[in-house]
Amino acid sequence: MEAMVASKTATHVTPLAVSRALRVLGTHLSDWRKLQRLTTAQVAERAGISRDTLRSIEQGRGTASTENLVRVLRVLGILDSAVTATDPYQTDVGRLRADEILPRRVRG
Repeated sequence: MEAMVASKTATHVTPLAVSRALRVLGTHLSDWRKLQRLTTAQVAERAGISRDTLRSIEQGRGTASTENLVRVLRVLGILDSAVTATDPYQTDVGRLRADEILPRRVRG
């Protein structure tokens, strides 16, 4: 019973690299918004999210859903660039292994 209670109250620790990336990403999105002379209210409304959610994304809190992040990327006009940046076939490793058949599931 104690083990069960302990697992429910275990703290979630965000790795330092992830925290740093969230902050940098948030800063970049904020900069994009400002360069386009858009207010937080305008971006939030166009993305269909609250200003608090946008603020959370821009401050790198890591509490927003992936969909909300993608909505903001779309409003700022950088969605395609972000998706392309994650394309494994745009990397040397991906191009080298392009002929390999990707497994449906990777088991550890």
